[in-house]
Amino acid sequence: MRPHPSAGTQGLREDLPPQVPHQFRRCPRLPRQARPLHCRRRCRRRQGPKGTLLRVDKTLAPVVTGFAGLGLSRDEIARLVPLARGRIRCRSIVSCLQYYLPIFGSFENLLRALKFNNSLLRYNLVRRVKPNVAILRECGLGDCDIAKLSIAVPSMLTNNLERVRAIVACAERLGVPRGSPMFRHAMHAFAFDSEETVAAKLEYLKKTFKWSDAEVGIAVSRAPPVLTKSKEMLQGRSDFLMSEVGLEPAYITHRPAILSYSLEGRLRPRYYVLKFLKENGLLEREQSYYSAVFVTEKVFVEKYICPQKEAAPHLAEDYATACGGEVSTGFRFA
Repeated sequence: MRPHPSAGTQGLREDLPPQVPHQFRRCPRLPRQARPLHCRRRCRRRQGPKGTLLRVDKTLAPVVTGFAGLGLSRDEIARLVPLARGRIRCRSIVSCLQYYLPIFGSFENLLRALKFNNSLLRYNLVRRVKPNVAILRECGLGDCDIAKLSIAVPSMLTNNLERVRAIVACAERLGVPRGSPMFRHAMHAFAFDSEETVAAKLEYLKKTFKWSDAEVGIAVSRAPPVLTKSKEMLQGRSDFLMSEVGLEPAYITHRPAILSYSLEGRLRPRYYVLKFLKENGLLEREQSYYSAVFVTEKVFVEKYICPQKEAAPHLAEDYATACGGEVSTGFRFA
C-alpha cells in the first residue's frame, strides 16, 4: 500500500510561521485508524491535557509567533514546550514570558526555574505573582536576587501573599535588615521551615558552638545559610574548629561564613598547611586561620604553597593529598 501524502513532505503545511516546529506542520486527513502509526502518535502529542485537539493554525501558530517576537529561537521554543505542557494552548503564556524574562535575566535562567516550578506559567500574574514580586522589591531585592531566590525556593513567587509576608517578617526578626545582601539568604532559610523548627535550630547552634543568645543572633544575621546546614555537618565543624584548631566561640561568632566551607576540601587541608609553615618558621608574619580559609583556591596556592617550592618541595603534593580526604599527620620537607 502506498503511503499517504501526509506521511511525506507533501503533507507539510506551508501557511504556518517558520518557527512552528516541524512535527506540528503535518496535516493528516485520513480517518484516525487509517493513518500510519507515527501520524497517530503525532496527533496525540498535539492534544491538550483534556484531550482537546490543538488547532495548529489558530492555537499554536499565534503562540509560537509571540515567542519569536520575544526573541526566542526555534530550539528554545522546543525546550519550553515540554515544561509549558497544557499552557502552550493559551496565548497568555506569551505575556507571562514577557514579564518573567527581564526578572530572570535570560531564557536559560527562566528555563531552570520552570524545571523546578512550571506553575509559574499557570498562576495569574496580576493576582498572585506581581504582588509577591512587589514585596520582594520592597525588601531591597533586585531582579537578580529575586531570580536566585525563586530558583532556590521554587514556590516563592507563587505562594500566597500572606506566606511571603510571614517569611519576610521572620527574616527581619532574625536581625537581618531589609536591603542587606544577606536578606535573600535569610528568606531562603525560613522558606521551608516553621518558626518552631528555626527556634530548635538556633538552640542547637547555641549548644554546639557554646554561644549565648546574643552571639547566635550575631552569627545567624551575618550568615543565615547556617540555618540550612544539617546537625551532622555543624557538629563536624564544631569538633574540628574548636577542638583541633582551637578557635574560641567568639571568633566563630564574628566569622560564621567559615561554617559553610567544606571540611575535607578546605578547612582541614589549609589548617595543615598553616600549621606546617608555622612550625617550620616559613611564615614571614603571623597569619590568622580565617585569612587563609576565605581566599580562593588560586590565591591560597599562590600565597602559601608556591613560595615554598624550594624550602618544602613536597608541600603542594601533600596539600593535594589532604584535599583528597586523606588525614595527614605531618607534611614533608624532603
